[in-house]
Amino acid sequence: MLGKKRGENEMLRSMNAGVAGMKGFQTKLDVIGNNIANVSTVGFKKGRVTFQDMMSQTTSNAQGPTDNRGGINAKQVGTGSQIGTIDTIHTQGFRDTTDVTLDLLLQGDGMFIVQREEDDEPMYTRAGNFGLDTNGDIVNPDGYYLRDTNGNKINIPKNAESYSIGPDGKVTYVLEGESNENEVFIGVQLFSNPGGLEKSGGNLYKDTPNAGKNADISTPETDGAASIISGALEMSNVDLAEEFTDMITAQRGFQANTRIITTSDEILQELVNLKR
Repeated sequence: MLGKKRGENEMLRSMNAGVAGMKGFQTKLDVIGNNIANVSTVGFKKGRVTFQDMMSQTTSNAQGPTDNRGGINAKQVGTGSQIGTIDTIHTQGFRDTTDVTLDLLLQGDGMFIVQREEDDEPMYTRAGNFGLDTNGDIVNPDGYYLRDTNGNKINIPKNAESYSIGPDGKVTYVLEGESNENEVFIGVQLFSNPGGLEKSGGNLYKDTPNAGKNADISTPETDGAASIISGALEMSNVDLAEEFTDMITAQRGFQANTRIITTSDEILQELVNLKR
């Protein structure tokens, strides 16, 4: 009877390991699916799932050597896997040339700063598809104002004859035949750990205590901040070939864990039938 109970517990342990594995690979498939769905999203940064093993059950502790015998290693049985991290990979995305002046690409580290009102929480983005509103302020598709190095809105007069943005983020426009004298630079916010930022939807990120935000807003091409390329967009950094390969691996892993459950169930059924 004791042997039967022990066998049932071992089957339940393998079943739990299978369930844990299925949950993990389901999450991995969710992340892969989101990556593929955003393959053409401007400024999107792909996600990555890593696993780690769960607490192992120790059936026999390790023992050191004695005068009569050598040392003995511990005997442990794993109880499955769990999600270790779901990372956001902030590598440079693919470049798409558009020749639209307010399409801005960050070549290097940092994020654009966008904000609705001055007292609202600033948000951060790599999506540089900006435009002008009716007041001449530079805004993103959701109406967030692009901020300069002083945290202010950036305005281009509606009657400006032309305007341009340099690699250093300087906004220049021609008004009545003369260039503007006020030097306004697009601000770039640096983070020591951009992976610590939290996705908020709409290609936006918000700061967290683990992102390591620099105290000051940087000017492009200074302090290690990115340079700005006008007339181009940074597209998603998703590699479809890599994603489909990972999807196949995750699918096979999910299937293998379902097989663990069905096999354990078959063996458990055999144990139950022993008393018949």
